[in-house]
Amino acid sequence: MNLGELVSALNDFASPSLAESWDNVGLLVEPSPPHVVNTLFLTNDLTQEVMEEAVQRKAELILSYHPPLFTPLKRVTWGSWKERLVVQALEHRIGIYSPHTAYDAIPHGVNDWLAKGLGACTSVPLHPSTAPHYPTEGPHRVEFCADSTELETLLAKIKDIQDISSITTLPARVEGEEQTRVSLNCSQKALLEVVALLSKNSSLYHKTEILLLQKPLLPHTGMGRLCTLSEPVSLLTMIERIKSHLKLPHIRLAVGKGKTLESLVKKVALCAGSGSSVLKGVKADLYLTGEMSHHAVLDAVADGISVILCEHSNTERGFLSELRDTLAVHLQNKINIIVSEKDRDPLQVA
Repeated sequence: MNLGELVSALNDFASPSLAESWDNVGLLVEPSPPHVVNTLFLTNDLTQEVMEEAVQRKAELILSYHPPLFTPLKRVTWGSWKERLVVQALEHRIGIYSPHTAYDAIPHGVNDWLAKGLGACTSVPLHPSTAPHYPTEGPHRVEFCADSTELETLLAKIKDIQDISSITTLPARVEGEEQTRVSLNCSQKALLEVVALLSKNSSLYHKTEILLLQKPLLPHTGMGRLCTLSEPVSLLTMIERIKSHLKLPHIRLAVGKGKTLESLVKKVALCAGSGSSVLKGVKADLYLTGEMSHHAVLDAVADGISVILCEHSNTERGFLSELRDTLAVHLQNKINIIVSEKDRDPLQVA
């Protein structure tokens, strides 16, 4: 499969526009064309050990959930481990692609996979994603009514302003008089010009409405999840479910103020990876994430919310096996897809 064709298919599967603004997603390292991909190699973190595994398994593209390149490199030498990854990738003609928070946001992505460990439940995003574009051009809508004597001249002047679209006119009755209601969409710059034009007629301007348009929300898409269990269970039962789902012998637990291991859990707010900012202020019985700051845990506990921490990548890595099967269907089994056996969380209980 040609690299460009594969990257396009991966972007269709999870649009990079869904990633957080601070993130670095998409194709990060590209070998010179033409580049054909027969083997796609999946990993949560691209470490030196994982790179060597990818080379041994003759991968042509690595999909690393976490972007190995985040801050700009001033040089590419053998001096740091991340620079060495770039050198090795290019020497062995291996591309590197990272989806990161785009996979957190999508339906059936990392967060929905994490929610499967809770038992039967319904879930909604904590922070819904919006569409990348407005349904119509321009983020502002201006509406006003004008009588027939000034309408034609006014519309002619408005049409001379750049970045105006979707001009519509409809009959309207205002204070017993027949008038025309004008609606238009425009950019921020055009809005200032429209306002300047309409303000020359005080009676017209005082009846003008200016609306700030919002991009539509995308269903079932966004950061984090608020999960409502079909049947409440004890905190102890929830701990065992999560350990089983993540295949972990241990988790870290902070019990909420006034709660015990027998306290019932009905609502779980979760965020794969690092959840402090995503979970902050959310009302739930339990927070589930990989890591949180010390003070964020204290805040949650004081509010009577229990916290389960599983280490950052342990809440993400298990998704890769499911991703392998999903991508195989999405890519019509045109390439071989394998999951790293060397990838693991750097932290362990000693």
